[in-house]
Amino acid sequence: MSKNKPRNKQKSLSGDIPQRAGFFRRLLAMIYDTLVAIAVGMCAAMVMIVTLVVLLSNGVLDIQGYETPAALIQQSLVYKVMIQIWVGLWVAGFFLWFWKKGGQTLGMRAWRLRIYSTVDAPMTWGRLTLRLIASLGGVGTLLVLLDFKNKQSLQDRVAKTEMLKLSKEANDHKSW
Repeated sequence: MSKNKPRNKQKSLSGDIPQRAGFFRRLLAMIYDTLVAIAVGMCAAMVMIVTLVVLLSNGVLDIQGYETPAALIQQSLVYKVMIQIWVGLWVAGFFLWFWKKGGQTLGMRAWRLRIYSTVDAPMTWGRLTLRLIASLGGVGTLLVLLDFKNKQSLQDRVAKTEMLKLSKEANDHKSW
C-alpha cells in the first residue's frame, strides 16, 4: 500500500478497502501518543537544562549574580522560553518524523491507524507541518464526531490526508 495513493485505489492484503478511522480509535491513539510525546518532551528538557547548568557552572554563560544556575534558569524568562521552544520542536519533530517515515506514530501503530494522502501528491514536510498545526493539539479531531459520512478531522481536510483503520496484516511493518 502506498501512502500517496487515494483511498479508493488502496487495498489491504486481504483485498478489502480500508475504512476511515472513527473518533474513539483516534482518541485512543492520541492518548498513547500523548504519553510518548510527554516522555520525548521530558528528555528534551533534561538535555537542555543540563546543558545550561554546565554552561552556567563553568562560566561560559554569565550567572548574572544568582547563587546557583538553577535559580537563574527558574527566574529567567529567556531561559524558560528557550527551553519551551526546544521541547516544542522535539515534540513536533516526533510527530512529523513518524508521519513522514511510516505514516504512523507509535500510538497510531498500536491502534492500527495510518495517514494516507487523498490527492496524488507526496507527503512533504510542509504538508505534514500544516497537518500538525491544523490539529490544534488534537482539538481538530473533534470534527470527526460531526462528520458522520466522511469521518475526516480538521487536519485531514486542511492537509488533504485521511486516517485509515488497517487490518492486522496491513499494519505489519513487513507489508510496507
